[in-house]
Amino acid sequence: MNTHYTATAKLLHWLIALMIFGMLGFGFYMTGLDLSPTKLELYSWHKWAGVTVFMLVLVRLAWRIGHKPPALPAHMPAIERLAAHAGHHLLYVLMLAIPLSGWLMSSAKGFQTVWFGVLPLPDLLTKDKALGNLLETVHVVLNYTLIAVLLGHVGAALKHHFIDRDEVLTRMLPRRKG
Repeated sequence: MNTHYTATAKLLHWLIALMIFGMLGFGFYMTGLDLSPTKLELYSWHKWAGVTVFMLVLVRLAWRIGHKPPALPAHMPAIERLAAHAGHHLLYVLMLAIPLSGWLMSSAKGFQTVWFGVLPLPDLLTKDKALGNLLETVHVVLNYTLIAVLLGHVGAALKHHFIDRDEVLTRMLPRRKG
């Protein structure tokens, strides 16, 4: 049985991870700006990236369905296995729910999402200011939840690498030749 993830799984993992960390920083930055044409342009870019993350996560899920991940180390206690599986499931839910909540929020606020300024995506809701404001709160709460789950995910990977000294982290890193 393979002890490492496939090259495709690794590529998707790190690409999505980089995009998510960038999106979080970008989101905090742009929301702090005064209303201006630049702020509106940054919101468009943020939405484009969010749609891209959403699609990449769907590709990653499809890949994962067809390619079983390596087994967790046999020495892991049952509670850690449960936490690992629950954490991964929650990450997938959040990686889908956050862009979807942003899309719904944009629709409810009356701002259509046009992917890369070329492909208009359908509004999922009719314009409703109160609902848009509620969805904005949902979007923010989901993002803070994602930050907490990511801290746990990274912390667990580092624990496995530096304390347990097992392959949980290295099996998602590019393999060294030689």
